[in-house]
Amino acid sequence: MAAAEAEYESILCVKPDVSVYRIPPRASNRGYRASDWKLDQPDWTGRLRVTSKGKIAYIKLEDKVSGELFAQAPIDQFPGLAVETVTDSSRYFVLRIQDGNGRSAFIGIGFSDRGDAFDFNVSLQDHFKWVKQETEISKESQETDTRPKLDLGFKEGQTIKLNIGNMPTKKGGAPKPRAAGLGGLNLLPPPPGGKITAPPIPPPSSTAISNQVTPPPVLKSRNMGNADILLDLDSPASIPKAPAHAAIPATTDLWGDFSTASSAVPNQAPQQSNWVQF
Repeated sequence: MAAAEAEYESILCVKPDVSVYRIPPRASNRGYRASDWKLDQPDWTGRLRVTSKGKIAYIKLEDKVSGELFAQAPIDQFPGLAVETVTDSSRYFVLRIQDGNGRSAFIGIGFSDRGDAFDFNVSLQDHFKWVKQETEISKESQETDTRPKLDLGFKEGQTIKLNIGNMPTKKGGAPKPRAAGLGGLNLLPPPPGGKITAPPIPPPSSTAISNQVTPPPVLKSRNMGNADILLDLDSPASIPKAPAHAAIPATTDLWGDFSTASSAVPNQAPQQSNWVQF
């Protein structure tokens, strides 16, 4: 009872010009036809107002000036018996009006503008679409309340175990810190089976080659005897070798020793003639 009293009335549509007609009884089930009415002689003209209270809609015919109620049609379903469309026009409808004593009668209404008839029709459709959605929502909520609730709470004495990485454990102890590479970055190890290639050895420079030039052999004196020459032939001449890394005295001309050796070559001619005579 309190819920019904808390409901308020809302206005869905208002049209300032509507005509009311007395209609003959329907002779068959083929529906009402507006052409059977006296459209040029309406029985009443006034204002139409569509309101809603809860799930029930009301079509009220009121006086344009005073607002006095002429007739009222409660609508509990659309489309239904309370509001019917005619078969030959979209601007005319048949209403089932009721008074406070429970008596009802059928009258015809019509709009001079087709847009007013469209707005009247849509206002009723939107209201009962909302009623249908509210009914489905309430039905789903009732079904949800009757279902057994799922208990996800812990029972008495129930425990769970969580495995979280990088946390100290009883067996392994504290986690080992990761070795940081250059700049604090972690470098990945080389792939298995990989070989590290040594860097190539650079070729010797021209400066090192010039420092390892072998000095020219020391020539024998031309006054050496024949016996000494024979002795020299029996044993190979021992030529002193400079150390591999011995430094050559710095001179202004690195090729001076070679020019001296070439100038001394013609002095060996007597030794070759002595060897022929022997």
